Amino acid sequence: MKYVSFEMNASSSFGVLQGDRVVAVASPFQVLEEELAGTRGYPLSMVRLRAPLPQPGKIMCMGRNYVEHAREQGVEPPKSPVIFAKYPTAVIGPGDPIVLPSISQKVDYEAELAVVIGRRGKKIAESHALDHVLGYTILNDVSARDLQFTDGQWVRGKSCDTFAPLGPWIVGKEEIPDPHRLDIELRVNGDLRQASNTRHQIFKIPFLISYLSQAMTLEPGDILSTGTPSGVGVFRDPPVFLKPGDVVEITIEAIGTLQNPVVGEER
Repeated sequence: MKYVSFEMNASSSFGVLQGDRVVAVASPFQVLEEELAGTRGYPLSMVRLRAPLPQPGKIMCMGRNYVEHAREQGVEPPKSPVIFAKYPTAVIGPGDPIVLPSISQKVDYEAELAVVIGRRGKKIAESHALDHVLGYTILNDVSARDLQFTDGQWVRGKSCDTFAPLGPWIVGKEEIPDPHRLDIELRVNGDLRQASNTRHQIFKIPFLISYLSQAMTLEPGDILSTGTPSGVGVFRDPPVFLKPGDVVEITIEAIGTLQNPVVGEER
């Protein structure tokens, strides 16, 4: 099952994608079969997809969770998860523009597999962690590197408005039996910048869910973004950052493609 959020006729709804049609539902966390039965829905071509979770509760992110990404920074892979947050006001949907803020000159991209929590839990056992997952989507962990590196911590540089493109939908976990066997790629203007597979993640999803839940309650609508592979702009030689007119596309196997244009901030 694919879960979406969409706009039609100036109103917003959650929905389930069935073929090329969208069926409105009350919530992606309590989809009832009777809601779908006999409902024709709307053609996908007639609706505007929004971020599948326009207002997630928590966005919990992993830093340096691919060996090659740690090494391109010149550091050893971490011994324990490197955790930071992005604020929900950064979320945008497929096709929405990434806005380059005037306070940064070094805005970068990061392709990531995101896990959507579907069931509340605290102190979750690793063996039962996937029971708390609704599904998977794509997150672009857009980062203002100059803010990130000068602040001494990462939250401001990671949470500028529009810095969390999300979507295009959530693919239910039943359609992805092993989230650690997915090809992940990022292109800017068609040029391949990142290419890896989620099997290269250092800390796997069940471990991360259990690890985080020892400290905080995980709730439906929370997002766990699992880190990015190598190839980000800041560690290229020379560095390459996003500029107005760029188009960023992230493709993850079994999920789809998230595309966003890049624009400058209006002054």
